[in-house]
Amino acid sequence: MDSRIPGFYDEDRETRTATVAERCGLADDAVEALETGGDVELADRLSENVVGRIGYPLSVATNFVVDGADVLVPMAIEESSVVAAASHGAKLAREAGGFETDVSGPYMLGQIQAVDVADPHAARGRVLDAREDVRALANDQGVLVSHGGGCDDVTARVVDTPTGEQVVVHLVVDVCDAMGANAVNTMTEAVAPLVEDLTGGEVSLRVLSNLADRRLARARCRVAPADLDHDETDRSGEQVRDHIVDAWAFAAGDPYRAATHNKGVMNGVDAVALATGNDWRAIEAGAHAYAARDGYGPLSTFEVDADGYLSCSIELPMQVGTVGGTTSSHPTASAAMEVLDVESADDLAGVFAAVGLAENLASLRALVSEGIQTGHMKLHAKNVAAQAGAPDDLVDEVAARLVAEEDVRAGRARDLVEELTE
Repeated sequence: MDSRIPGFYDEDRETRTATVAERCGLADDAVEALETGGDVELADRLSENVVGRIGYPLSVATNFVVDGADVLVPMAIEESSVVAAASHGAKLAREAGGFETDVSGPYMLGQIQAVDVADPHAARGRVLDAREDVRALANDQGVLVSHGGGCDDVTARVVDTPTGEQVVVHLVVDVCDAMGANAVNTMTEAVAPLVEDLTGGEVSLRVLSNLADRRLARARCRVAPADLDHDETDRSGEQVRDHIVDAWAFAAGDPYRAATHNKGVMNGVDAVALATGNDWRAIEAGAHAYAARDGYGPLSTFEVDADGYLSCSIELPMQVGTVGGTTSSHPTASAAMEVLDVESADDLAGVFAAVGLAENLASLRALVSEGIQTGHMKLHAKNVAAQAGAPDDLVDEVAARLVAEEDVRAGRARDLVEELTE
């Protein structure tokens, strides 16, 4: 399968869908799911107090090569520039071999909080002495052990809080190919009485942590300076490369910039999570907590390597799964997983990291050269035309006029609609 599809964005929707179906070998029911997005009856089963549903555009980012394999990446997002940026970042990385990834493993942490402990440090020691009993009790719950996973370790900490010292027990759980929240929460609740006995305190919270720092995904790529040249700026590729590094340094030194830098990463990550039915809220929480572990900073790094290439890398927690939850129960999410065709949660996490890095790379390249609004407004012009009342057969023409005039405004769009429909 080749993820390089020149002119893909110029094709009509039916042709794009057929192209993806052919290249990914999708079954008819998967194609139907991509086109329909499910129904309100399904929505009623997935959530509470349902009165309807809201649909996001489901797009495909092209050009990705991840660990030597071409990948088409489904993205659910209402902002077209995000999909375009991911595809462009992937194209830049593709020229030097694409993205290389590695993942630290599918480990999630469950936390059991014990309060009102008379001697917290002694209680911590008792928990550690009994860690095998705690681990065995945790592994009596659910089906993770039968799939090769389960609680691998038990640790304990004394945490100094505004209400006094507390003992916090951590279950380190191999969740295999699941996101793991339900399995981990079941384990923490099961071992809570034993933790109370060991600490002599009262267990309050027992729940997983979304700071999944035992489940890190990393991606790397290189970009030649020549590939950073762009017709819309007079800066050379070397100058663009150096300004990208300066932009990263800005984020490394200033949390105000780092927040926006990381938002660029998560634009891509969240869109893939939504498309595949993964928990984008958990991923967001973990990513930003990880970025703040030593004072808030950027999740990615940009440097110049010994060959003069732009060296790009990213590391962030990635709590995603290929089984269970919405990923399995929603037909469109299942179809999106068919498009990705990954074999494990670790493989999926690597794709997520690559998409985040591609998104960040393309955004920084635009920011330091022609500016972020040039490309964004070109893509936004169709929305402006439609909102101004352009008939379907005139949307493209009105959008093209707005871009050509460099005047992408609702007022000008309304004038053009009136002019063209007289």
